Amino acid sequence: MPTLPPLDPNDAEPIYRQLYWRFRRSIADGLLKPGERVPAARALAKELGLARGTIDNAYALLTAEGYIEPRGQAGTVVSHGVQTTLPTRVVIAPYHAARQHAPLLPFQMGLPALDAFPRKIWSKIAARCVRATQLADMANPPVQGLPALRTAIASYLQVARGIHCAPEQIFVTSGYRNSLSLITHALLKPGDNVLVEDPGYLPTRPLLNHLHIQTQPVPVDHDGLCVQHLGDARAVIVTPAHQSPLCVSLSLPRRLNLLEWASRQQAWIIEDDYDGEYRYVSRPLPALKSLDREGRVLYAGTFSKVLFPGIRLAYLVVPAAQVAHFEQVSQTFLGNSPELTQAIVASFMAEGHFARHIQRMRKLYGERREATANGLRKVLGEHISIDAQPGGMHLILRLKAAQSDRLLAEKLAAAGIYAEALSGWSVNQQISPGLLLGFANIDSQARAEALGQRILECLMA
Repeated sequence: MPTLPPLDPNDAEPIYRQLYWRFRRSIADGLLKPGERVPAARALAKELGLARGTIDNAYALLTAEGYIEPRGQAGTVVSHGVQTTLPTRVVIAPYHAARQHAPLLPFQMGLPALDAFPRKIWSKIAARCVRATQLADMANPPVQGLPALRTAIASYLQVARGIHCAPEQIFVTSGYRNSLSLITHALLKPGDNVLVEDPGYLPTRPLLNHLHIQTQPVPVDHDGLCVQHLGDARAVIVTPAHQSPLCVSLSLPRRLNLLEWASRQQAWIIEDDYDGEYRYVSRPLPALKSLDREGRVLYAGTFSKVLFPGIRLAYLVVPAAQVAHFEQVSQTFLGNSPELTQAIVASFMAEGHFARHIQRMRKLYGERREATANGLRKVLGEHISIDAQPGGMHLILRLKAAQSDRLLAEKLAAAGIYAEALSGWSVNQQISPGLLLGFANIDSQARAEALGQRILECLMA
């Protein structure tokens, strides 16, 4: 047999496909002739220093396409009548090339500190979970979520958020929108009225309106949702830990009044606790759900802010009396969170990495928030003020001059800086112009100052 060209471990294609193409080249060039015997897989593996399985994969592909054929004790030979012209080689893109995304912009909202995520630990756990995959794990996953993950979430919520719940009350979802859709299908009907914060989280109203649910804005002030303005409704959606986007916390008197309203109206409270872990002036406040004694609060949490958004994993805690009903509804609307991902997160939590990661991030975010605020004040001090906030993952820059924050946000986008106009988050309430800037990925005051200069240029343009 002729000598094959050397294999390249740095090539984009796997070794077995490189070997496949080398055999095809030798056949096309006439170096391997019809009827000629090819080396035994074991002998070739030894000669090339490769695993036997690599050779078997290459030979299987050549056999399937008719280039070689087994002849029993006579060995494997080049088939008669094979094509002798080599087609254009199809290169399989490496994994990193297949996963191409738009570049991340400075101050991008909703992004945790991706540079500080423990990727090595995560990769080890992921590899272990893949190796441990059994046949049963490859079938349809439980639609309510992997039992191990539901147990880990219940344990975490009891310790960290003061919520006493059983694993059966937890439903794993693919994100906040999925959680809200599940609630809507289970507890609401078209035409129902739902109260939402004003200003409030942007995706909420369009999603509910798409599901034919009416929304009514309720103003927010320095103590959170203005509970005294609540009217007749089937539900209210609230962000009590860190109001979105103002980052204020719902005061205890208002929390109690909100629970009284829900009891009186027989209405539902949907608590969105999207970044309740990140409070810097004191310990994180207990969740509103921890005060719920009548089963009126549904608690929606997510891993997007505490791990990373690409994981597309969240969870919903429903009142015990509603578990059976949600199980029925979830048969239709859930089951779209990969079990392998759930298994990785369950192990990450059970082994203590999750709690340690949150503790590290809380400290890091406190430092980055201060560095970012100081850097922006140094450059923009006479043009802006920065709200004092107890927590959250973004800053609110108030513009001192009377100008459009939406127009400024457009200018910044053209300059490669992410910013959201505060006024765009409000329906009825008059809000002074401002910008929302995520600080979690700003790693130094010097970086903040450099970005502040670019903001200043857009501000003065």
